[in-house]
Amino acid sequence: MSVDQLSATFAALADPTRRAILTRLADGEISVGELAQPFAMSLPAVTKHLNVLERAGLITRGRDAQWRPCRLRAEPLKNAASWIDHYRQHWEQRLDRLEDYLRTLQAETASTPRAPASKPAKNKLAKAHIGRTRAGKTRSARGAKHVRKK
Repeated sequence: MSVDQLSATFAALADPTRRAILTRLADGEISVGELAQPFAMSLPAVTKHLNVLERAGLITRGRDAQWRPCRLRAEPLKNAASWIDHYRQHWEQRLDRLEDYLRTLQAETASTPRAPASKPAKNKLAKAHIGRTRAGKTRSARGAKHVRKK
């Protein structure tokens, strides 16, 4: 599958309406009018979505007198899925390596003796925290003046 075809497939799948149309076509061929029924849009708007799907090769449209059936073409979806699967395998391998590395770090940390933790120094400035009241006023932790922020 060419990159341009893949891009067209993903661009067509980017819209939720087009994905819903493909879902309906997965059950079999259906007319344009029947496809348009569940959507709160005009028939020309649905036709524009169908044009995008057709250009991406995801559907085919036929003509049988007044009936214009649409059919799903699964090959572009299969190609997109295999492209995604390639990267899924890549990321699974990377995550497996990360998991192994983290286990190694945990084993090293567990076997290394720790120095006793010292108590944190008390900081008087940390107590002078400035906060906001519910009314939007700024106040200091010491309860000084209330000043309204604009």
